[in-house]
Amino acid sequence: MNFLNILLMTSPEGSEGQGGIMSFLPLILIVLVFYLFFIRPQMKKTKDQKKYREALKKGDKIVTIGGIYGKIIEIQDETITIEVEGQNRLKIAKSAVAMDGSSQLGAK
Repeated sequence: MNFLNILLMTSPEGSEGQGGIMSFLPLILIVLVFYLFFIRPQMKKTKDQKKYREALKKGDKIVTIGGIYGKIIEIQDETITIEVEGQNRLKIAKSAVAMDGSSQLGAK
């Protein structure tokens, strides 16, 4: 099969009777590649972040999406109260927690 015919998803001359699944094969392969390299990893990352946020507990050190480092003082359904440097307290949304901050904060 000619490479140009594959790209244009047309059948070569003289094979008008073929077609069927062969004409959709390039499209199916493109969708498969997008799923494997883009959609699936993003779904896994979202699932892991949700698990991490549900496992948070009092005393954990975190980093917010905005880059604020703090230690969890209180956890509620949708919000978390954290203590930042200088014993200041901030109330943030649970969804604003980006990652574990224990390795960046060091011992305080």
